[in-house]
Amino acid sequence: MNISELVNQAHETAKEKGWWDKEPAFGELVALCHSELSEALEDYRSGNPLDKTWYDPLSDSPRGIPIELADVVIRIADMCGYHGIDLEAALKQKMEYNRGRPYRHGGKVI
Repeated sequence: MNISELVNQAHETAKEKGWWDKEPAFGELVALCHSELSEALEDYRSGNPLDKTWYDPLSDSPRGIPIELADVVIRIADMCGYHGIDLEAALKQKMEYNRGRPYRHGGKVI
């Protein structure tokens, strides 16, 4: 699957499941992406391994840091699908730009 296919599939699934019956505000969509990253951080702080997934015994849903990171990508892909953003082109453009940047962008500290 390429990025454009991911965008289309994520958005179609979200529409089918009713997440676009009422258009959320853009800020709300961004906050939902934040919440998925926060869930990944919560898993990390709880000592869960970075590369392991498991299934919740109560809901049988997949859990773990890789799943939360996947949720972020899916939410971003869905947003791009709704707003007609060519995420694949944007990723290529930004990665090309980053390749030409100086080491640590000229001395930035984490």
